[in-house]
Amino acid sequence: MSMQHIQKQVDEWTQQFKVPYWSPLEMLARLTEETGELAREVNHRFGPKKKKPTEEVKEVGDEIGDIIFTVCCLANSLNINLDDSFSRVMDKCYGRDKDRYEKK
Repeated sequence: MSMQHIQKQVDEWTQQFKVPYWSPLEMLARLTEETGELAREVNHRFGPKKKKPTEEVKEVGDEIGDIIFTVCCLANSLNINLDDSFSRVMDKCYGRDKDRYEKK
């Protein structure tokens, strides 16, 4: 599934609301919050800070999904095509960064 398809799904869902997208700064705050939730879950699973018995276990994949949704909202509000943006990032990886890291 392309990012464009995902962005379209997000847009179709958000368009049912009077204000479909928050301001970019509000969405950045939400993205920071969602990233913090992912960091907390990863730290609980793989880091030294373990969950308390009363804390809910969350799925890492679900936390990543929340981040993708929020990034799509931000991109949609700014008319950014994430397929194009991601393609440019991969071009950098295969170009500028191709010899940056030790290969297998």
